Amino acid sequence: MKIETTFLPGVLLLTPAIYRDERGAFSETFNLRQMVEAGLPANWVQDNFSLSKKNVLRGIHYQIVQPQGKLVRVTHGAVLDVAVDLRRSSPAFGRHVAVELSGENGRMLWIPEGFGHAFLVLSDVAGFAYKVTDYYAPGGDRTILWNDPDLAIPWPLAGTQPIVSDKDNKGATLRDAELFA
Repeated sequence: MKIETTFLPGVLLLTPAIYRDERGAFSETFNLRQMVEAGLPANWVQDNFSLSKKNVLRGIHYQIVQPQGKLVRVTHGAVLDVAVDLRRSSPAFGRHVAVELSGENGRMLWIPEGFGHAFLVLSDVAGFAYKVTDYYAPGGDRTILWNDPDLAIPWPLAGTQPIVSDKDNKGATLRDAELFA
């Protein structure tokens, strides 16, 4: 597995080897030893999965109580996956990294605690799987507006409106959000 740093401190891009032949493909998507050696956690408490159609935009989500580290990947289809540094003390505060994750490229993104997370579905349908380091805490759940002008994330929507939940449409601005120290 190839593990690369991004320009956001702590956010890693993981690319497993994919073995393809006439039958299809095989890849190892999780290897505890390799991940611990790369600095990822050894304990995961929950696996989650969502299925979304084209132009669904989920996020920008994070938990201020029981913060979660996330290891995210796409099982099929493609998404633009975004991590946003929400740590006020970070030199990268308010900056984001955006990576295309797909079933085809097999890439994964490690998003540590202190970051917000969002994705936009680029394909007709996408399966999105992720491991988290802490349990979901509804009372600590927070959302920042996906189109916050201070973040200026260049979502590839080509003039199309994304499909966004009521929760995500009512997210806080970065300036007004409860954030990490």
